[in-house]
Amino acid sequence: MSASFPAAPLSHIDVYGGGAPRRIAMHILPAAEGGALPSLVWFGGYRSDMTGTKAIELESHAAAIGAGCVRFDYSGHGASGGDFSDGTISRWLEESLAVLDHVAVRRMLFVGSSMGAWIALRTIAELRKRGEGGRIAGLVLIAPAPDFTIDLIEPNLSETERRSLAERGYFEEPSEYSPQPNIFTRALIEDGRENQVLSGVIETGCPVHILQGMADPDVPYAHALKLMEHLPSDDVVMTLIRDGDHRLSRPQDIAKLKEAVSAMLGLA
Repeated sequence: MSASFPAAPLSHIDVYGGGAPRRIAMHILPAAEGGALPSLVWFGGYRSDMTGTKAIELESHAAAIGAGCVRFDYSGHGASGGDFSDGTISRWLEESLAVLDHVAVRRMLFVGSSMGAWIALRTIAELRKRGEGGRIAGLVLIAPAPDFTIDLIEPNLSETERRSLAERGYFEEPSEYSPQPNIFTRALIEDGRENQVLSGVIETGCPVHILQGMADPDVPYAHALKLMEHLPSDDVVMTLIRDGDHRLSRPQDIAKLKEAVSAMLGLA
């Protein structure tokens, strides 16, 4: 599926904290003149980038309704600088906050896919600490994978993988989505424990819509149900897609994503 609108131009910011500086790539679509809708902000998944189908279609939808849209790549992903093996949740969170500080839009609707849902939740927590929680108009999560290093990786490590983490600082596993293997580092796993969100009540202060495939081989739908249990004070809607996989990038899945965003913006 390809979008039929002129994509926002590529721009960059430099982020200096948390070790070596890295250049973060962004596509920033401004809102239509006079538009009052919140800007859509895309948080991509692990090893995904802002040129994926869902991200492009989100920007296309923003253009169609007159909303702004922000897409960006974490360090080590896509068009951004930095080494992927240096990546941690804390590092990518810092970059996400830097992008939002740079864009400085008044109201935002976050859309987080897989690991991006975790980073979106952590970003909201940090904004609320700053007293900026009112900037978040809503949250749409696609196959959300908060705490995936803790709940989905660590309990299932083989002895070989544990030994590789101890001796080499990382382990590899085949990827269904790339000829290159997935690499999980000891730093990522240890940092994941410091960013755990499924250990207590999560308060976003905004409506939440979760889209989850029941045929997802990577993030079981029980994980999305667990997340929902940790959002007792929020208005949460969950859409379970019986034959949906982890990507949820089929035309019918994209249609559900756009419907969820429009409904949250009061357009449906």
